Amino acid sequence: MKKVPFIIAIICTLSIFSCKKDDGISCTNCSSPETASFQVCEERNGNASVNGQNTGTPYDTYIQGLQDAGASCGN
Repeated sequence: MKKVPFIIAIICTLSIFSCKKDDGISCTNCSSPETASFQVCEERNGNASVNGQNTGTPYDTYIQGLQDAGASCGN
């Protein structure tokens, strides 16, 4: 019976650490004929950032604007 609390503690610990990746920032690489390759990241607030600078623009809107201007973005 003493093993049950130990097993529950292990399961809880694993579930907490498995969720840590969800809190991270996702990034993609972009390039265009006019610029060197650069990284665009989606911040936790949903905005795009370039070189660590928040653009103040929603990530999807920013990526779409880059693609409309001829940039290629992908992982």
